[in-house]
Amino acid sequence: MPNGMIFFMGPLERNKFKSIRKELLSQATGTVLEIGAGTGINFPLYGTVEKVTAIEPSPYMIESSQSRREQAVVPIEMVQAGAENLPFAADTFDTVVATLVMCTIPNPEEAFQEMRRVCKPGGKILFFEHIKMENRFLAALQDWLTPAWKKICDGCCLNRNTLELLADTEIVELKKYYNGLFVLAVTENIK
Repeated sequence: MPNGMIFFMGPLERNKFKSIRKELLSQATGTVLEIGAGTGINFPLYGTVEKVTAIEPSPYMIESSQSRREQAVVPIEMVQAGAENLPFAADTFDTVVATLVMCTIPNPEEAFQEMRRVCKPGGKILFFEHIKMENRFLAALQDWLTPAWKKICDGCCLNRNTLELLADTEIVELKKYYNGLFVLAVTENIK
């Protein structure tokens, strides 16, 4: 999660989001790629996976994740990289995870194609993201707030519709929270 968002989302993280993250990550299996790991908030929540490889473009965030890497019960490897050009071979990971990160990636379409490329056929792609709301008034408010929000919250786009990226996947589970502002999605990677 970007630095500016940590301030705004802290209360949610300590309460509801932790349980949502646990629920989502309980569905991860085998070898896992986590996109934009930030401060490593997910690391202590992985349970029975073999290994987590986490990418993060920011050296500061990689350094900030050290204490959570030490709390993890599974091996965590950090790789400095962006999501639009993943340094891994095709069909490498059993599970790919993205939590509250798609909003800050400059080209989310490229990033999602890369996620699908490195995920094995039939593997899982797990999301917990905020999205553009269906309510027209609230969606317009998101559009209006996004330019200022991006400056305050490290490039976060409040009005990004991440669900559109999932069109070519098999959505196994979809849950909405806070009137559809946040979604949990479990998808199967079909190639």
